[in-house]
Amino acid sequence: MIVCPQGKPLLKNQHLIMEFNLDNIKPDVRCLNDMREVIYDKEWLKTAPNSELYYMYRGLKEENGLKYNITVMPAKMLGKEFVKTKGHIHIGNYGETYTVLEGEAIYFMQKTKDRIVEDVCAVKARKGESVIIPPLYGHITINPSKENLKTGDWSSQNCKSSYSLFEKLNGACYYYTQKGWVKNENYENIPQIRFEKPLKSLPKDLSFLKG
Repeated sequence: MIVCPQGKPLLKNQHLIMEFNLDNIKPDVRCLNDMREVIYDKEWLKTAPNSELYYMYRGLKEENGLKYNITVMPAKMLGKEFVKTKGHIHIGNYGETYTVLEGEAIYFMQKTKDRIVEDVCAVKARKGESVIIPPLYGHITINPSKENLKTGDWSSQNCKSSYSLFEKLNGACYYYTQKGWVKNENYENIPQIRFEKPLKSLPKDLSFLKG
């Protein structure tokens, strides 16, 4: 189960759930051409035009060694697959928290040793609910609904991300499609997905994210 490290109590901490007026802030944009290596539906991909998939508003707040970002992901299908982030793993012993600000999300996590999958977990979260991504887990965010998804995340200012495994193996070890979860056969020893419940609030103290 994804729980707060070291058994810290999960206290309601509204100041960690932040909204910003994003109208005048320029985001980083992730387009389909940035994602081609990780898309499930290769036949659809052959004729799909390049398009904007999601928007990343980085470094909106920085405090106590942590940084806060917001990602906006409009509802969209990537052929047979629901729209998702590209997927990354943190370099070093860093975790991350996510909170759904609008819509709903599936947070998909995998612990791997190159192609070998050791653990797989998915958490479906709705507005106001949160998830903790443990260190050493690669992860993606999926928008499984017909509504726009807006999600906020906290991580260490020192935390860097690597996309190389997801690029090399054509995405995460599962794809989420109209027909449900489909295994990515580029991985080995893929276990069944553990489905866990989201947190109702973030931990009061996020210092464990500093690594």
